[in-house]
Amino acid sequence: MCGLTGFFDASGAMPADEMARVIEAMATTIHHRGPDDGGSWIDTSAGIALGSRRLAIVDLSQEGHQPMFSASGRYVIAFNGEIYNYGEIRRELDQTGVQWRGGSDTEVLLAAVERWGLEAALKRTVGMYALALWDRQERVLRLARDRMGEKPLYYGWFGSTLLFGSELKTLRPHPDFRPEIDRGAVALFMRHGYVPSPWSIYDGVRKLQPAAIATFRSNAGADSVSIQSYWSLSQAAQEGARDPFRGSDLEAKNALKDHLERAVRGQMVADVPVGAFLSGGVDSSALVSVMQSLSDRPVRTFTIGFDEARFDESEHARVVARHLGTDHTDLHVSPNDALNVIPHLPWIYDEPFADPSQIPTVVLSRLTRRHVTVSLSGDGGDELFRGYDRYLRAEQIRGVMDRFPSPVRRALCSGAMSISPAAWDRALGLLRQNGGRLSGHRVHAAAELLTQRSDAGLYRSMMSVWPDADSVVIDGVPRPTAFADPAVWTRVDHFHDRMMHLDQLDYLPEDLLVKVDRASMAASLESRAPFLDHRLVEFAWTIPLGMKMRNAKSKWLLRQLLYDYVPAQLIDRPKMGFAVPLAEWLRGPLRDWSEDLLSERRLTEEGFLDPARVRADWTEHLSGERDWKHKLWTVLMFQTWLDAERAQAPTPGVHREAAIVG
Repeated sequence: MCGLTGFFDASGAMPADEMARVIEAMATTIHHRGPDDGGSWIDTSAGIALGSRRLAIVDLSQEGHQPMFSASGRYVIAFNGEIYNYGEIRRELDQTGVQWRGGSDTEVLLAAVERWGLEAALKRTVGMYALALWDRQERVLRLARDRMGEKPLYYGWFGSTLLFGSELKTLRPHPDFRPEIDRGAVALFMRHGYVPSPWSIYDGVRKLQPAAIATFRSNAGADSVSIQSYWSLSQAAQEGARDPFRGSDLEAKNALKDHLERAVRGQMVADVPVGAFLSGGVDSSALVSVMQSLSDRPVRTFTIGFDEARFDESEHARVVARHLGTDHTDLHVSPNDALNVIPHLPWIYDEPFADPSQIPTVVLSRLTRRHVTVSLSGDGGDELFRGYDRYLRAEQIRGVMDRFPSPVRRALCSGAMSISPAAWDRALGLLRQNGGRLSGHRVHAAAELLTQRSDAGLYRSMMSVWPDADSVVIDGVPRPTAFADPAVWTRVDHFHDRMMHLDQLDYLPEDLLVKVDRASMAASLESRAPFLDHRLVEFAWTIPLGMKMRNAKSKWLLRQLLYDYVPAQLIDRPKMGFAVPLAEWLRGPLRDWSEDLLSERRLTEEGFLDPARVRADWTEHLSGERDWKHKLWTVLMFQTWLDAERAQAPTPGVHREAAIVG
């Protein structure tokens, strides 16, 4: 696992010594992604510079040093990630007489590129990665990213210079970098809680999308870029629907086991200690169960717990770990421990990012890194196997939409919204005493959803933090995205498949994988996600919906596999998620901090967000009248990021990174 960066300016305007100094400074900004080794390479005549930081996972020797040359010297690569099936590719290349210098997956990838070309080589890979490949013969730069979007890659033109890197902070040391905040991207952030690709918070800087190869043949600017895909998630979904799995339940479970075992076995390969995140939920428990079945020693597992019982899954994780016989470590986190993470979030995430579970993810990554260098996670299980509660909730709301015409629904919803959440809570108190989960806030949320006129509108409303983000952001017109594209919504046929499809295209890579990548890499920890092995993803799309949800049980097929390892009574409970008591924190220990960031004077002077809208929600939240924690967190994360952006502090160096890891 590494971090990469670079620039391309064929004008030859920068002297060699300056190129060397700049690329070294750019690479230093991502020391945390690769504290074990670093390197840079420049070609003054071509105007190309590549920089790398290395977290040594496979082949710890200097033979894995980057940037790396191919055997012929034609290609130079900076590579961030892992090729899990590099052994198979290496054995195939052995038949062609390749002479190996070391044992790294990067060397194998370069040999594959020389043999088959980049696109064909990537189609053979199973892995997570981002890469920059310079062809010295054709003077062509190619950037590429893995199929599911686990590893990040930014790029953008500033004058005649193309800048690129694993994180936005790598671009800042270059003298041509002149960032300007994109108000359209701010509107996207307010809607989603993240800035979805291909956009970034800066005008002119893009994220390379998953499964894409970008080719730059000159430094003529954005018009010179050619982008092609070497794999398609939408095509995998369509093909799965056309040719679904037709075997029995037992045959489906055994096929799933084979796929998951193959993915886990490949991702357990490392020359450093490996562990796993374990929450005690279905996904992580299934993952750890398979890991333990493949291991001849106890697997290292890690979790954290909170003081607030309704947010604490640590006891569930301990019970599962004890049953499986893992070597388990947990850490009980106080509110202060978690809140101390907040000042570091702008540096860790580079862009505004507002998934509140980023806080425990950062804390868990730091804990885990004290013991191992690689940790496997259950990310992707919900999106592949219909695991989210909102899938069932959407189905229920859709049923009501089908039964009642729009005018009737609007009248009913208006009546429901006229009663405050607190009054609903009093009226529903008996239900909650009897174990019901209905609350006044849920009634209001359902009423808002029932006003939607279409299935696509229902999904987008459920997935929007600020549904009217363009009216909250001053002069902010949202950029076009797959999330809002009607053509993307209709690529698959069924409502449930459409939700999972868009979740895999948008929410998974833009929120969940960003959250885990930045949090783990800030701690110099490599996180791997076996559920995102593209072969497993393709298989999951062949599984009929009736095997994903049955008898009101989500992830039914995955549960059947898990029950072979862990008794159902240890697993079957309401889904908690990786949450923090954010609503209470905003009214308590975070109130003064929030009040400063949300002050009307400050919002007015900054000129990005409508002060009246923000202050109204803040006032309602403080009173307990409404729960606006998610909307307010997006504002707070933007304000915190804006503080860091305007401070223009020097990029953190080795010493600060070491402090953050510790």
